[in-house]
Amino acid sequence: MLLAAFALIGAVTACTSEMAEPVGRPATQLPAPTAQTDTPPPRDRLKLTVENGRESPGTVVTGVGDAVYNYAPAVMLENGKVRTWWCSQMGIAPPNGDDILYSEGPAVGGPFTTAYPVFSGSGGSFDAMHTCDPSLVKIGDTYYMYYTGASRDDHANGSSAGVATSKDGLNWTRANGGQAILGSSGDIIRENVYGTGQQSAIYLDGWVYLLFTDTTGYAGAANGAGQYVLRSRDPLFTKDIETLSPQGFKPVRQTNEARTRSVVEAFSADWMWISAASAFAIAHSTADGTTITFWNKEFTRHPYDPVVIPGVWKEGPGLLRTPEGHAPVHAGGPCDKVAIDVLRATSMHESGAPTNIRHFGIDALGLNGCATPEEAEVLDGFAVPSPERTADVVVDGKVVRFERGSAAAKYARGVIGWRPKIVDSFQVAARVPAAAPALVGPDGLAGLLVDDKLVVIGSLEVAESNSSEVTVVTREQWDRYERLLG
Repeated sequence: MLLAAFALIGAVTACTSEMAEPVGRPATQLPAPTAQTDTPPPRDRLKLTVENGRESPGTVVTGVGDAVYNYAPAVMLENGKVRTWWCSQMGIAPPNGDDILYSEGPAVGGPFTTAYPVFSGSGGSFDAMHTCDPSLVKIGDTYYMYYTGASRDDHANGSSAGVATSKDGLNWTRANGGQAILGSSGDIIRENVYGTGQQSAIYLDGWVYLLFTDTTGYAGAANGAGQYVLRSRDPLFTKDIETLSPQGFKPVRQTNEARTRSVVEAFSADWMWISAASAFAIAHSTADGTTITFWNKEFTRHPYDPVVIPGVWKEGPGLLRTPEGHAPVHAGGPCDKVAIDVLRATSMHESGAPTNIRHFGIDALGLNGCATPEEAEVLDGFAVPSPERTADVVVDGKVVRFERGSAAAKYARGVIGWRPKIVDSFQVAARVPAAAPALVGPDGLAGLLVDDKLVVIGSLEVAESNSSEVTVVTREQWDRYERLLG
């Protein structure tokens, strides 16, 4: 909540030749795993290269009217749009306490629409007065928003985490009967009486992973700084709960059992899953800006040394993530690069509250990713060189091999200039020769005819690049062809 957030600020210290021009660069290739395992090779404190530092020239997200503070954003990239929810306070949204505002824009640097409140205190229960620190994941067609709630300003370790659900991300219904899903453990009562909150959620392999602050946790620093991890297959955390301990994940009966392991000494952290490298990336504020600390899936090693997004900050960051809480696939080389973009409060209002949310970001290189079939899913839709001096486009773990690289580039979502080793194990599902006939169906759907089967293409630009003759066909004619690749 707001008063606790002020107390936490400053508490953390530097703790083929015809293809379109390719992007990306080769990674240092690690040995591919055997066909019997999806376990990636060890990545242990690899040093990443940082490039393309960026920041907005000014504030990109802010409240309106009497919203004097704006901080703790959740940032989602969905259907080509950037959506953000954050903590503020507006008089038009009773009761008098922290509210969660919403805005959206075409890019993480804006411009964003005028903010408005979408979630406020309940007037009763654990979140009677304050709702803050939103974090969202989308599971199926439902959004889950995890938030911090408090019934009063004087926290006395009373901050707790709740969850609400929505079908659009705007209209919310409190879940779990309006009761908190996560409270303080009470392991150690410290001078910092914030309690539990500042949670961040990721949806991965059927689990919701929750990273959060608990100033009473056993493994925290003297000032209460620490980040703990719970996971559950139930988004409401009423069953199937596991906590991260020094020995790994272990089942617990309730969410407030002893906090015996912290993954980073910090407050107000955010995190995301990097699919290409099977790694968690935790963003937390340090003296130099926003530090990114990496963990492997089992939390047994740091696959990479930390990297820093420099620049001014006054309150914790919100990472640009997919609806599942994953890192967006990098168009410039998904196996080797990850874009790390954050929104964070950068100044203090005259009232002493953090505000003026700006955008900062970097690209980190050297992931050595795509070592397993699971990691290589990020290659879906990308064109890579083939061993036959043609071009392969990865589609659902297989490849479509184009004789014309220019046609492959039009068919693909992106082109990378090197061939990840794992692509050699992918089946060639279709070979598309130059000038293969093209068909256009009655709904404008287009396809290339290969061995009397259709490879459906996104636009006729692919056919044009392939020097294909185009024939318009009836629905009956279109429907009679078997589809390659489903």
